[in-house]
Amino acid sequence: MPLFSLILIGYLTQRLSGWPASVLDGLTRFVFSLAIPAMLFRLMSNSRDLPPVDSRLLIAFFGGCLIVFVIGRLLSWKVFAFDGASQSVFAMGGIFSNCVMLGLPLTKLALGDAAVPSVALIIVFNALILWTLVTVSVEWARHGSFSIRGFARTAKNVLTNPIVASILAGTLFSLTGWTLPEVIDSPIAMLGEAASPIALVVLGMGLARYGIGDGIRIGMAVSALKLIVQPLAVWALAWLLGLPKMETRAVVLLSSMSIGANVYLMAGQFKVLEGAMASALVLSTLLASVTTPLVLALIH
Repeated sequence: MPLFSLILIGYLTQRLSGWPASVLDGLTRFVFSLAIPAMLFRLMSNSRDLPPVDSRLLIAFFGGCLIVFVIGRLLSWKVFAFDGASQSVFAMGGIFSNCVMLGLPLTKLALGDAAVPSVALIIVFNALILWTLVTVSVEWARHGSFSIRGFARTAKNVLTNPIVASILAGTLFSLTGWTLPEVIDSPIAMLGEAASPIALVVLGMGLARYGIGDGIRIGMAVSALKLIVQPLAVWALAWLLGLPKMETRAVVLLSSMSIGANVYLMAGQFKVLEGAMASALVLSTLLASVTTPLVLALIH
């Protein structure tokens, strides 16, 4: 509750303060471009001191994503009679977790620093794999083809993202065996400590921009896929793979997160289900305040 209270504080602040959108944009840029990259770089630069990560967690997480994506497409086709593009965005809403603004702070605070490398590994591949999946799905539905140029552009955007770049840079620094000098490590540590609470407050402020009015029935269906079906699918694959406890807890917790804002951006990019995805974004975050703590209790 203290963690989700920070989201509520951000939501009420934005609703009651009357602050212009530029305040939220500035805070979001600070969190994404400075605070969270500082935290990730410092943690990953010391990753040699943390337990090794079992790479099979990628199979568990993204295998679960693929299963739920197929279920989402079939459900939206049979129940809502959507076309291929709308099916793709609907299904993506059921698998695209809010890994950075919600998943990373909650995992770090709930499972400790030892779980962060598992989350970092997923974050590195998450946007690349899932953006490519939805792009291929939509373009194939509309044109029956997919361009290599589009994939290359997606890969470039992912690799130059400050979050991904800080993970890769920290990992490379860790391989050198060096230690950050105190004069550098101390301010980075202070920035990193601010990342988690500010990220949750900014998430709440961002939710104040969206409404629940349009497409609430679709939003509820997407939220059910995201908060119930995906964690079950990921947990089942983790169990079948015999994934260690830490990695299992990390991937299941991450899969139980609410829908990421990127899904709303996808809906805007492809001009389908924009109102429904905004509803799903808000609804899934509200419902996750109940379902995610429940998942956390069950995996312990």
